[in-house]
Amino acid sequence: MDFVLESTDRQLIGIEVKAAATVTHDDFRGLKKLQTLTGKRFVSGIVLHDGDQALPFGEGLWAVPFAML
Repeated sequence: MDFVLESTDRQLIGIEVKAAATVTHDDFRGLKKLQTLTGKRFVSGIVLHDGDQALPFGEGLWAVPFAML
């Protein structure tokens, strides 16, 4: 995991950055660990990638292309 953002009310968003155009479930390993360890504080986990589609990868987990930023 490359970044963890924390809001003023202690909610967390994890961000993983990948240079690849494809994303697999394995790319979410660190985000899932953060989700498990932090429970309700975890709001979302995002893998930023070089592809062209935003895709869900489970509850609160998304693959999002850089182009959508």
